[in-house]
Amino acid sequence: MALFEHPPRHLFFTGKGGVGKTSVACATAISLADEGLRVLLVSTDPASNLDEVLETPLNSAPTPILAVANLAAMNIDPEAAALAYREKVVGPYRGVLPLAAIRSMEEQLSGACTTEIAAFDEFSRILGDPATTTQFDHVLFDTAPTGHTLRLLELPAAWTGFLEANVGGTSCLGPLAGLQAQQALYDASRKTLIDGEKTVLVLVSRPERTALREAERTREELAHLGLTRVEVVLNALFTATDRDDPIAVALEERGHAALAAIPEGLRHQPIQKLPLLPFGLVGIAALRALLTPPPEVTLPSLDTLLPALAAQGHGVILTMGKGGVGKTSVAIEVARQLVQLGHAVHLTTTDPAAHVVDTMGEPVAGIRVSRIDPVVETQAYAAEVLKTAGAGLDPAGRALLEEDLRSPCTEEIAVFRAFARIVDQGQEGFVVIDTAPTGHTLLLLDAAESYHREVLRTAGQAPPEVQRLLPRLRDPLFTRILLVTLPEATPVHEAAQLQRDLARADIHPFAWVINQSLLPLKVTDPVLVQRRSQETRYHQEVAALSQRVVVLPWKA
Repeated sequence: MALFEHPPRHLFFTGKGGVGKTSVACATAISLADEGLRVLLVSTDPASNLDEVLETPLNSAPTPILAVANLAAMNIDPEAAALAYREKVVGPYRGVLPLAAIRSMEEQLSGACTTEIAAFDEFSRILGDPATTTQFDHVLFDTAPTGHTLRLLELPAAWTGFLEANVGGTSCLGPLAGLQAQQALYDASRKTLIDGEKTVLVLVSRPERTALREAERTREELAHLGLTRVEVVLNALFTATDRDDPIAVALEERGHAALAAIPEGLRHQPIQKLPLLPFGLVGIAALRALLTPPPEVTLPSLDTLLPALAAQGHGVILTMGKGGVGKTSVAIEVARQLVQLGHAVHLTTTDPAAHVVDTMGEPVAGIRVSRIDPVVETQAYAAEVLKTAGAGLDPAGRALLEEDLRSPCTEEIAVFRAFARIVDQGQEGFVVIDTAPTGHTLLLLDAAESYHREVLRTAGQAPPEVQRLLPRLRDPLFTRILLVTLPEATPVHEAAQLQRDLARADIHPFAWVINQSLLPLKVTDPVLVQRRSQETRYHQEVAALSQRVVVLPWKA
């Protein structure tokens, strides 16, 4: 969100120390830059931590923030500014005046007052001389804690009056003749500060009585200086989600009590409220989160896929993914929804640890459940080979064939042929296949590729369903692959690798299913709240990998 509908060119962020001025200033600068506006963010705080928050080393010159297009930032270093200011004042007199006079001038310019005015000199240059920042649309100031800020803001008026009343002599700042050269600049900065069309003062506070009282005192003093355009940001408002947590409830009530007693002067100013976030505001992503409410996450459910899955009236639907992500549950749910649309479904699995029946529970009318049983298929395949290829063998040759059929390769071929037969049934109706964990599935698909090459080489000696298998797996209108994952690093990354492996065989998933997600749910347990927030990154990773993504909420 934007803190201001029509922000002026200059925005000052001030308030009691520790209320979040830097965070709010940085977040606002990033928000404006993200809109395509050119933004300069300036810190006048002697204890600035702008470098840390923006994760960029800064100095006294505008430095581009590489992670944010259109944004630059700088620190006004009071000590460096004072050194440069002293040299600017004293330098012209070196070699002209006696050494004792030079030392006297340096002594006059060594106090805290000089440091203050030197920093202000830089501040006035940025504020009062448009040519200095002509390349920027907005200039934002992350100011020091309130007392220091007020002294800076008083200086334009105070020093303009002082210079008008004194026509000669010296001050702690050195010869007044040197200051008179700055008079026009100081006057321009003062006029800019009090012009509500050009400048807004943003009072940042927390929902705490002392911070709000401090903000009201600042508002009154600013009003005396002629700065009338003031807006308030109430930062770190807390709302308890777990009403059984006494600390959370007490923290919320304390904030409400402070807001109920907000000083009258603040009550009539425009007020923006920002939530207390569950993470530190360091880094660009975190800062964006402060002013950008969590996007409305589109969490389409599985039923949004059904019209496309059912459009052909027949075909094969495969659930694939790492073991333990819930492929079986997804396969069962797809089968159930197809039945609800009036289709008959053959639900089967190639998983050696098949548990479709256990997961499904009671039988569902319209769903025929089967399993490709490796033992049964291997026995049938071995019997077929012995009956055909082994029919004319002598006892020694038959014994050698039987030995060969006891190899693991035989089971893989037997299961693969059964898989091809099941897929072939998709031309008559719907077949939903709960596949084995990823590695086993890839063995089947590798076998399909090998079989296909062999079919081309031998001019069609393989069974017809095997000849048709790979073309059907590649046909997006016949075979729909659902990649199932969990909103966690390993399942997402393994599914991404599976997608790349499938692509090499010219097979492309139809959609991704993020299973057992907390994101659609309201949770209050601190651990679950943290896990829920961490899920977002994996949802974003999946969204970048597929145009179709559905989300299934966590279920017991």
